Amino acid sequence: MFLFEYTQVTSSNNMADVVQDKQQVDVFEEIPNADPLPQQDPVPIPNITGPPKPKPKKAPELPIFERRNWLIHLHYVRKEYDKCKSIIKEQLAESGGMCEYAVYVQALILRQEGRIQESLELFQTCTLLNPQSADNLKQVARSLFLLARHKAAIDVYNEAAKLHDRDWEVAHNQGVCYMYQRDYKKAKECISQALSYKRHEISFVMLGKINLMEGNIEAAIDIYKQAVEYSPENPDMLTTLGLLYMQVGQFQKAFENLGNAMTYDPTHVKAIMSAGSMMQTHGDFDVALNKYRIAAVATPESPPLWNNIGMAFFGKKKYVAAISCLKRANYLAPFDWKILYNLGLVHLTMQQYASSFHFLSAAINLRPKMAQLFMLLGVALTHLEDPDNARQAYEQAVTLDQKDPIISLNCAVFTFNSGDKKGALQHFKEFESRLRTMKGANPNSGDPEMHDTASRLGAALQVGENLLWQDQGAQKAKKELPEPTPPVPPPFIPPPRGADQNENEIFEHPPPAPPSYDIPRPTTTSQVNIPTDRDQMATPIIPPYDPYEEDHSTSRMSYDVPTPASQRTHRVVVRREARTPVQGCL
Repeated sequence: MFLFEYTQVTSSNNMADVVQDKQQVDVFEEIPNADPLPQQDPVPIPNITGPPKPKPKKAPELPIFERRNWLIHLHYVRKEYDKCKSIIKEQLAESGGMCEYAVYVQALILRQEGRIQESLELFQTCTLLNPQSADNLKQVARSLFLLARHKAAIDVYNEAAKLHDRDWEVAHNQGVCYMYQRDYKKAKECISQALSYKRHEISFVMLGKINLMEGNIEAAIDIYKQAVEYSPENPDMLTTLGLLYMQVGQFQKAFENLGNAMTYDPTHVKAIMSAGSMMQTHGDFDVALNKYRIAAVATPESPPLWNNIGMAFFGKKKYVAAISCLKRANYLAPFDWKILYNLGLVHLTMQQYASSFHFLSAAINLRPKMAQLFMLLGVALTHLEDPDNARQAYEQAVTLDQKDPIISLNCAVFTFNSGDKKGALQHFKEFESRLRTMKGANPNSGDPEMHDTASRLGAALQVGENLLWQDQGAQKAKKELPEPTPPVPPPFIPPPRGADQNENEIFEHPPPAPPSYDIPRPTTTSQVNIPTDRDQMATPIIPPYDPYEEDHSTSRMSYDVPTPASQRTHRVVVRREARTPVQGCL
C-alpha cells in the first residue's frame, strides 16, 4: 500500500520519476523482508538576497549640432557621397548651419568634385565657426593653393603656424608655394625646416627639384642621397638618383642605382627605360630592345617607349621599323617636338627630304628657339634645292646657339658649296673658336667625323696646317710628307642616338654632356650645284644631339602648372631630349 501510494504521488509530478519509482518497486518486491524507507524532514532552503540588478542607463543625449557626425564620417570614408550630402543637409537644417563638422565634410566633397571656389567659401565658414582650429586654416590655404593664389596661401599658412608650432605640413606647403613664386631661397628654407620637423619622402623630392631648377645638380644629388638613406627600398628614389648620375656623366653609379631599383621592383617602368636608354647610348641596341619589351607589357601606349624603340631600330639601320615605331609615338603624342625631330632625322637619313622638311617644320612650330632644328631644316632645304631658305635656316641656327661648333661647321660647308669662300672662312673661324672652348671644358668631346670634315674643309679653304683638332704627332708626320690634293670627303648624315623621353620633366638647366660614342653613319648625296673650278665639299654634318643638353629658351607648349605636394610622390623625373632615349631622367 505504501509503495502504491508513493508511486501515485510521484506520478503526478513527472513521468520520468514514475519510471524510476517503478524500478524501485521491483527492487522492493524482490526483497520481501526489506524495511520501508525512513521518513525525512524537509531541509529548509535559506533565503539569500544579493545586490539588486543595475537598471539600464539611458543613452546620453548628444548635442544637436554633433548628433550625426559619426554617420557623416562613416559615409564619407566609404565614398558614399550622395548619401553623405543628404545627411549633411538634414544636419545643417536642424542646427541652423552651425555644425562645423558637417560644413567641413561638405567642403571636402566639393573640392573632390572640382568646385574649388565653393569649397574655399565653406572652409572659410568653418574658420568663422572655430577660429582656433589650425586644420581649418590649412584647408583654406590648400584651396587657395589649388586656385594658384600662392601669396594668399602663404599668408594663411603663417596664421596656421601661429596656432600649431612645428607643423611639418605647414612648413612643407609654404615651401611649395614659394617654389611656384620662383623664390627658391625661401622655398629651400621652408622645406629644410619641414625636414627638421619630420623626415618625409615628398619633402626630399621637392627640395631636390628646387635645386634642379636652380641648375645645381650636385646639390640635388646630395639631397637624393639623403632620401635613399631614409628610404633605401624606394625604387622611385633610386631611379631618380641614377638619372641624376647620368646627367653628370657618372654612368657606373647611375647603373648601380638603376640596378638596385629594378632589384626591389623588377617591373618598374622608369628604371627599365633608363637602363635601356643607357645601353642604347653605348650602342647595345639588342639589349635595350629586350628592356623595352619588358616595359611595353606595363605601358603599351607610352610615347617615350615607342620613341626609344624606334631610335633603337634606327641605330640598327632598320629604318622602316624605326619610322613605324616613331609614327606610333607621334600618334600617341602629336605635340612632342622630340618625336618630330627624330622623324625628320630618319627621313633625312633615308633621303626623303620632303617628309623630313614636313616633320622638322612641325617641330620648329613647337620649339621655335631650338637651333638644332633649324640646322637640320637647312640640310633638308639644301637637298630640296632651295638655297635661299636654307641660308636663312643656317643663319637662324647660328644666332640661336652660340656654343655648338657643328652648327658653325655645317654653315661653313653650305657657304663654301654655295660659292662664298669668304663667308665660309668666317664661319670656319667661328667653328674653331667654339671647338676650342668645348675642348677646354671637355678634352674628350667632339665627334671623329666632325674632325674629319673640318680637316678637309680647312685644307680646301687653305687656312693653315696647324689645325685645332689634330694632334701634334699627326701634324709632324704631315709636315714630312708632300702636300696632297685635298680629297672630297664622302657626304653623310650622322644619326643621333634617339630622343630622351620622360613623362615627369623637371629639369630647367643643361647639365654637363656625357661622352659621345661612335655610330656608323649612312651616306647621302648633295644636290647643291658647285662651280666647276671648285672641289665638291661634304654635305653638312648632322650632329649627335646631346641627350642631357637643354636649351634655355621657353617653349610655347611648356609651362609650369602648380602641383600639390601630395601628388608629387612619383614624379620625379626624367628629361626628354633629342638623342639617346632616356625615359627616366629627372
